[in-house]
Amino acid sequence: MDAGEVVRGYLLLGLRLDRLHPGLVDSFTGDRALRRTVDNEPRPHPVALARQAAQLRRELPGVDLDPDRKRFLDAHLVAAETTARKLAGVRVDFVDEVRAYFQVDVRPGHPDTYRRAHAKLDDLLPGPGSLAERLADHRALDEVPPRRLKVTVQALSSALRDRVRQRFELPVNEVVEYEVVTDKPWSGFNYYLGGFRSRVAVNADLGHRMSNLPHLVAHESYPGHHTEHCRKEVGLVGKRGHAEQALFLINSPQCLMAEGMAELGLHAVVGRGWGRWAEDVMADLGLRMDGELAERVESALSGLLTVRQDAALMLHDRNAHPDDVVAFLCRWLLVPERRARHMLRFLADPLWRAYTTTYVEGVRLVRAWLDLRAPTDTLGDRYLRLLDEPLLPATLAAEVEAGVPWLGRDPG
Repeated sequence: MDAGEVVRGYLLLGLRLDRLHPGLVDSFTGDRALRRTVDNEPRPHPVALARQAAQLRRELPGVDLDPDRKRFLDAHLVAAETTARKLAGVRVDFVDEVRAYFQVDVRPGHPDTYRRAHAKLDDLLPGPGSLAERLADHRALDEVPPRRLKVTVQALSSALRDRVRQRFELPVNEVVEYEVVTDKPWSGFNYYLGGFRSRVAVNADLGHRMSNLPHLVAHESYPGHHTEHCRKEVGLVGKRGHAEQALFLINSPQCLMAEGMAELGLHAVVGRGWGRWAEDVMADLGLRMDGELAERVESALSGLLTVRQDAALMLHDRNAHPDDVVAFLCRWLLVPERRARHMLRFLADPLWRAYTTTYVEGVRLVRAWLDLRAPTDTLGDRYLRLLDEPLLPATLAAEVEAGVPWLGRDPG
């Protein structure tokens, strides 16, 4: 089997998994003939797909591919095989599932860390009532009126797009379209359509706030998912011929990398002072926002990063009752029961149950890697490598552990 056959086999494998569980392929911008081939095949059996993944892994060491491409394909074949085994009914322990998908070991948080975050919030939001009540009042004042949600998202997108285009080259014809949806387990979702086009859905059920929308737009569009897809379509796929990058498979190492960098997108292109920056954008729309306070509150809330992952461990590793998981989320995230049950819906979804780790461990790993930059590197330079290179969590973890800035390869 030559290199082209292995890559083609991987793409077919991902598309076949999507036949068994629609939604496993987040995007595919490769050869449409492959999609037609899979659509016209008999419905595959997951056991056969697990065997195909294992066979491709065995073939991989002997093919003529760059080492980085081999590492990428091997890691994603491990993830695909695990998905196929689960679809075949094989029980996979939650921690093992996370490791196979994302190349990380789940690390729970510590209540003392959460107590310190609560203490910071208590100082920032003085007044009568419980901390949860005061945070709810703060968030109510920060809420974007539902009828203004789409225009606010578009204004933030335009402002972030201008900043991103100053730092990172983007195709002249790239575009993001926004739609407001309801009844979804997530707050926002990027549907990359290929050809440098994305459709971003924003879930109106969650009551979006002026302090969270900049993060969401940066995450989904600029410099997050949309920007990454565009640059990889131009560079890795178009110029360097990495056809495997045309497939974005849910529950794979790609996801942890993508979510980690997207979660830090606002940090990369605006950075400290993003609250005042957002306040100015909101003022142009006639919305009043205390940007400085919003930034300080969000900074304190970052101390609660691992709470949702702890909840996933409770649910899937320790078999806790869903009501106990909801109570845990309410206690530490200071959210009402309705919001906690919406989070539980995401944590319990068979497709998404392990996915919370991509945000938690993704942020921890990517932030540590971004901080480990050479004196001549800017944060933007470092972030650009994440957008352009076929990096893996294991690669970043090794560099962070070694404590040596990774110089990467110049984009071709």
